Amino acid sequence: MATAAVHYAAAAVTDRGRKRPSNEDAFGFSIEHGVYVVCDGMGGAAAGEIASSLAVAEMMQPLTHRDGSNPLPADAEQAVAAANQAIFSRAQRSQKLSGMGTTLVALLVEDRNAWMLNVGDSRGYRLRNSRLEQITIDHSLVEEQIRLGQMNRLEALRSPLKNVITRALGTQNLVAPDVFELEAEPGDLFLLCSDGLTRELSDSLIESILQLDVPLDDLCSRLVSAANEAGGHDNITCLLVRAGA
Repeated sequence: MATAAVHYAAAAVTDRGRKRPSNEDAFGFSIEHGVYVVCDGMGGAAAGEIASSLAVAEMMQPLTHRDGSNPLPADAEQAVAAANQAIFSRAQRSQKLSGMGTTLVALLVEDRNAWMLNVGDSRGYRLRNSRLEQITIDHSLVEEQIRLGQMNRLEALRSPLKNVITRALGTQNLVAPDVFELEAEPGDLFLLCSDGLTRELSDSLIESILQLDVPLDDLCSRLVSAANEAGGHDNITCLLVRAGA
């Protein structure tokens, strides 16, 4: 029996937040090509903005010009490697950009087939049947300590090391993303976000906002507003992708 095709809709909002002088987050997406990317840059001066923008561009260009000869996740991993190399090389050529890098979380979809990739602590979630599930795993020092049983979630929230990430694009010559294979169902809602959202809002609060029956761009704006009301200590980016029949 043939299964109905899944169609997608998307929206995104990025915001400087209430404390940062500039926005070092970046995003890009193409509904036509099934590619959605969020990056959170880091580095002095404008280096973080350069790293995140470069990563988005290096992901979007090849993935929206594919010839279809390779599987989509394989092409995406190649794009991550190219983005990493582009940022690393740019930083090597300029002393003021030295050490710049960026996190990355991406969603790739082909009909019902979906994949999430991540490097760093920007996250990917799926809301299904009103339940929010974090798909990606943070590449952070506190997350590693939690997995090793050296720290619990409450301690992690209070840890002075909570901002230390263990993997990023552009800081090393080589980096590998984690890849999560999923199956999309009509009604699924995917969220890609920078940690400016998840450091301010609990998963349960994000879940409750995502259940509101409003357009996707309104949902993005409500998430950003809630994060700003909770402190807005960092840049905030939300990208929502809804699967529909």
